[in-house]
Order: sequence, then structure tokens, then C-alpha cells
Amino acid sequence: MNKHLLTWLGCLALLANAPAQPRPNVLVIITDDQRWDALGVVQRELGERALFPWFKTPHLDRLAAEGARFANTFVTTSLCSPGRATMLSGRYARSHKVLNNFTEYPNDLPGYPRRLKESGYETAYIGKWHMGEDNDEQRPGFDYWMSHRGQGNYFDNEFNLNGTRRKIAGYYTTVITDYTVDWLKRQHEKPWLLIVGQKAPHGGPIEPEPRYEHALDEFPVKKPGNFLDYRAADGKPAWLEESLPTWHGTGGPLYGQKEYGKFVRAYLATLLSVDESVGRIYAALRETGQLDHTLIVFTSDNGFVLGEHGRVDKRTMYEDSIRVPLLVRYPPLAKPGTVIQPMILNHDLAPSILEICGAKPLRGITGRSWRPLLQGKRVAWRDSFLYEYNYEKQFPYTPNVRGVRTPDWKLIRYPNGDATPDRFTAELYHLASDPLEMRNLINDPAAAAMRKKLERELEKLSRQAGRDDMPVYEGIVNVLPKY
Repeated sequence: MNKHLLTWLGCLALLANAPAQPRPNVLVIITDDQRWDALGVVQRELGERALFPWFKTPHLDRLAAEGARFANTFVTTSLCSPGRATMLSGRYARSHKVLNNFTEYPNDLPGYPRRLKESGYETAYIGKWHMGEDNDEQRPGFDYWMSHRGQGNYFDNEFNLNGTRRKIAGYYTTVITDYTVDWLKRQHEKPWLLIVGQKAPHGGPIEPEPRYEHALDEFPVKKPGNFLDYRAADGKPAWLEESLPTWHGTGGPLYGQKEYGKFVRAYLATLLSVDESVGRIYAALRETGQLDHTLIVFTSDNGFVLGEHGRVDKRTMYEDSIRVPLLVRYPPLAKPGTVIQPMILNHDLAPSILEICGAKPLRGITGRSWRPLLQGKRVAWRDSFLYEYNYEKQFPYTPNVRGVRTPDWKLIRYPNGDATPDRFTAELYHLASDPLEMRNLINDPAAAAMRKKLERELEKLSRQAGRDDMPVYEGIVNVLPKY
């Protein structure tokens, strides 16, 4: 027999007898309302365009340096509960039906935690769940549960710990990190999934940890180039200006440079605690020998607008509302320092985790696994996506939003509202030349062909996503939220 054939057969025998690659542990860390550029590594990359170039997140930057940073990650609905349900299920909000911040994740809807549990994983959830405002009960699919009702408090929060409720003294981020580290140091007989839900940097109000409360006081806060741009931009919809008192009223965070700077610094200061938390969790994984065998994912449920277009919120389809960070560390797949440019969506998280873990995929989803991108493979990828937001009667200062974004263009529509088209003018932006979205080209004859093309794309994506039960709203009113 040919000696080369014998060698080849011998190699096959060795491979056949080799132990199967062990399934990775999975750690998912989710912040609340963290915009895409609230990372030190991104601020440095932005250079002169950075709004707070002095902001540092060394532990998060280490994840990016040792793994991959997805530079263009977006949410399909910029709102807490719908975004969280989308990450769990791999579906658009219109499919999973968590359309607002008061709806529970359906118990009969499969998600990646339950699928991993069915696949032999030990599962745990620690921190903010935020689906079902008054429900802190242990959700299906988790062996270990530590969460609370609704938003929770930054200080001395009450938790439901595996069925026992008690108030735990201390700052929220520190408390859940203590419990996370304790859980990681336990003996685990199976591969595990742990989801850590941070409260920061969500408002209501925003409260930094005392030792970081004044850590950023001396740093200047630069206002974005499109700060309150509804006055200067051509063709902004009237509803945007009408809702301005919601965010700009006397005493509001946009009222004056002092108040604005204080608000932004408080927002960022809460993330100093989150960054330290990531460092402590990283150290616990390393100390227990689990670090390089753990798929670490860091992301947020939605972005956040800090004065752009006169807003301090999410919900809208403007860039800082829909863009979020996504960092992934897993040495077997991701080379250190990888930066991935294709558009990633939050509904891609579930299929990605399941594929990496070798678990059975979810059926009927719209998300797609980014594993091949993580590996550096050249694959055909999406060149557009659908955005949707549904009007909430409890927060009646943003209309229904439907839109489509491509790498270079964005179309925003405000359907099913008042029969006043000027008030709800559609918006069309050429992001490649106008990244701050200041020149609405919706009525520009030179952009008419692109407008028609994007309108057709929006219709196509909407059909693919499924039935759209869009609420009819009573009108936009000025209601000052508690920030």
C-alpha cells in the first residue's frame, strides 16, 4: 500500500479517536442604554470626532484587544424590553410580541438560554431582566436566578434570589458582580451559560457609584455637531421640535452647558463601575482556569442619544439610538484585535451562540450567526435591515417608526399617525456624506431614485419579518420623563 495513503489513513484514525472539542462556557454581559461610542477604544478611534476622548474603559478595551469588536452593531428596536427579547429569541419585535417595556417574554417562545439548557448546559441569570414590569419570578430556562422587578434601584435593591426576596445593601453593579464572581467560582459539572444584566447607565435618575461620582468632573463635554439640529437642519419633521420640551424643559438635561455636561458625565461615570465589574469577572475566569474556554459577549439592549437632534432618549432611528457596542472574546475562533465591519443586528446573538456551542438552532428566526465573521471568513452578508418602534401610550413623545438602513443610506418613516404629513415628514439621509443626519433628502429630486429603491426595500424587509400590528397613537404630547 502507498506509504502516503497509510499516513493519511493513520491521521484519520487519530482524528476519529481524538476527544470531541469541549463545548464552551458562555458569558453574556448586557448593559442598559449604552451607546456604541461609550467605550474608550472607540473614542480613541474617532479622534477629533470623539465627544469624550478622555473616557477610558481599560477592561472592556482588553476584551476588544484580545478578541473581536463588531464596529457596526445595531438594534432592530431601540427600547429595553423589545431589545432584550430580540437578543433571546433571534426575532424582530413584531414576531416575539414584546412591543413595549411592560410586556413579559412569552413562556412558550424558545430562546437560546432554554435551548442551551436542553443541550446539557447549566444556566444562570444575574441582574436586570426588564421584561414584565412587576414580575421578578424565575423565568423558564434558568437553573439559577437573581433578578428583580422592573428597573431596580442603583442602591440597596431588592432581589429575588432563587425564590427568596431580600434587599441587598450596596451599589447595584458591585452587588451583582459579587454574586457573579461567587457563581463562577463554584464547581460546575456541565458547560454553563451565565447572563449578567447591568442596570447602568440607565436613568431614573442616573446615579454613579459614590467613589466615581466626581471622577469625571474636570473633563470637558463637547456637544455633538447635530446638537438640537432641528433648528438648522433642512426638512426635519415637526413632531421632533414639538417634543423638545420633553427633553429641553427648564431643569432638563439639555438645559444649559452646566446641566448637560453634568448629565453626560454621570452617564459615563456609571460605566466606570461596569468596566471595573468586567475586570473582576475576567479575573475570576482566569483564576478558575475558565477564561480561554469561555465565549465572552459584551453588548447593550439599545443605544442612547445625548443631545443629538434635541433628544436624550432612545426609540428613534437616529444613529446613536440604534448603534450599540458588541465585543466578543473567544480565542478558538477570534484572533486578537479583530475589527468586524459588516452590519450586525441584536437578533443575530441567539443563532451565533447556539452555533458556536453546537446546539440545535432555533426555528422561525430572522437572525443570522456571525460565527463565520468571527473566524475571519469571507461570506455574503446583509446589506440592509429593518428598524421598527411602536408608539407607547405611557411615553407619548415618539411616534411609530419604520425604516430601513443600508451601509450608506437611511430611510425613516412615521406611519399610522395624525393625517398631517408635514408633522411626520419622512427622512432620507446619505450616511456616507452626512453621518450626523442633518440634511433630509426626502424631497430632493437628486435622491428620488434612491428614495424609491429604499421604499421598496422597506416593503420587502417588512414582508420577510412578518405581520406588523402597528398601534395607532393619539398624538405626541409633551410629557417630561424622570431623568
